[in-house]
Amino acid sequence: MAAVTVNISFQPDLLASIDAEAAKEARNRSELLREAARLYIERQRRWDHVFSLGDEATRAHGLSEADVAEQIAASRGERRGPE
Repeated sequence: MAAVTVNISFQPDLLASIDAEAAKEARNRSELLREAARLYIERQRRWDHVFSLGDEATRAHGLSEADVAEQIAASRGERRGPE
C-alpha cells in the first residue's frame, strides 16, 4: 500500500525529543512516529477488548457499575490491611 504524506505540528521540545529518540534507534522520524501510532492503536484495541469483557461479565452476573466499584474498594481495603 502506498504511503500518504501528512502534515503534523509539534512543539519544538517534543520534536527534539522525537528526533533524539529516532537517532538513538537509528531510525528516521517517520519510522518512529509510524511505530508509535501502531503501538497506540494496538494498546487502545486491547483496552477496548478488556472493557468489553468486563461489560459482558457484569451483565452475565447481573452486576451494576456501583457493585463493581464496591468490590474493587473492598478488595483494595483487604490488601492494605486494617488502618
